[in-house]
Amino acid sequence: MKESVHTLEFATIGDVLKKYRKQSNLSISQLARLTGVRKGVIAKIENGSTRRPGLKITMPLAKVLNIPTDKIVELYIEIDKRPEVLFGLLNEAIRLFNVPLAARVAQRILETPYEESYSLMERLYNFVSSSSDLRFQLPLYHVIIKYARERGMQRFLAKGLLNKYLIERDDFNRLEETYNTGEEILHYVDFLSNEEKVTIYYKMAFHAHAMKKYEKCIEFGKMGHAADLTHNELKERVALAICNSYMFLGDYRALEQHLDLFEKLDYRFIIERIKFFRGTVYSRTGKYEEAIPLLRECLVETTEVNRIFRLTELFDALCKVSDLNSIKSFLEEEEKKIQIFDNDPYQYSELGRFYKLKGNYFMTNGLIDEGMEAYMQSIYYFEKIGALKLIM
Repeated sequence: MKESVHTLEFATIGDVLKKYRKQSNLSISQLARLTGVRKGVIAKIENGSTRRPGLKITMPLAKVLNIPTDKIVELYIEIDKRPEVLFGLLNEAIRLFNVPLAARVAQRILETPYEESYSLMERLYNFVSSSSDLRFQLPLYHVIIKYARERGMQRFLAKGLLNKYLIERDDFNRLEETYNTGEEILHYVDFLSNEEKVTIYYKMAFHAHAMKKYEKCIEFGKMGHAADLTHNELKERVALAICNSYMFLGDYRALEQHLDLFEKLDYRFIIERIKFFRGTVYSRTGKYEEAIPLLRECLVETTEVNRIFRLTELFDALCKVSDLNSIKSFLEEEEKKIQIFDNDPYQYSELGRFYKLKGNYFMTNGLIDEGMEAYMQSIYYFEKIGALKLIM
């Protein structure tokens, strides 16, 4: 039966090394030869003269004696509260791919009496932020968030929540949950840098757009624009989300005002799409004679990324006027050209809408099997973004 780490709770590192050395039938001299650690050093560790040996000494001994590394780390957590040692242990826990152990070490780092709490929090936050391994980042941010919340460290609570949000928001099946995290960050936004403020406003604008919370998309987008004094592509993409939101809300007057504004600001993302916006407005206000030729032009001029949006809008207009011949040739030719971009919630949402329209078209014309197949494809894409209301 494997020995539990907890049975060693009151042992010293020397006790553990001595126990395993004897189980291995090794003398101190033999262990010294195998590890390169002087026998006098080993003897002092075992008899307790050296109560807190460095990891550089302990780890070679543990390796030769087949002592599980996590067992050594657990012991060090209990007997050595020095920050440098604990950060070394945190690195070791990460190397072992032991997430629970890493979280315990991180908690110990914040509790050590050797350094002031804010200084320790700063060091731990910088350590976690510099890591590229998301398997450890998220649990360690949870430690930071919990500790900061309990002790009123609002700057680190804000930063921890922001990083948690940025990691989790890519899980499209949890859009509602991560959106709530984003809203909590906004309570602490004054504790973030201006760059971080712009980041959360822009990310929340896109997030709200993906969830069809169009009023919120406009609100967050404008907050981001107010904080962002630069001219960059992301700012233009947010402007596009704002225009889309006005369009989906049916506020065409506000849409025209913002199209004019962003055109004057030379936002290329808007300028390249003005014709499509106007064609869509024509379609949604029942001006199909003006809408359909314009939307056809937009489809010819489109890029692969934008194709599904323009395809769906034209398909919808053709269905509204019951142009069955155009729809038939449209589906035969254009559907083949659809390119799916993974991990894009807007694409998934529009694909869901396209196949829903296709299902409606087939069902209306008595093609039940084809209609059900199209509906199933629609459900498949809506499910990718957790859009249960759209599925229903």
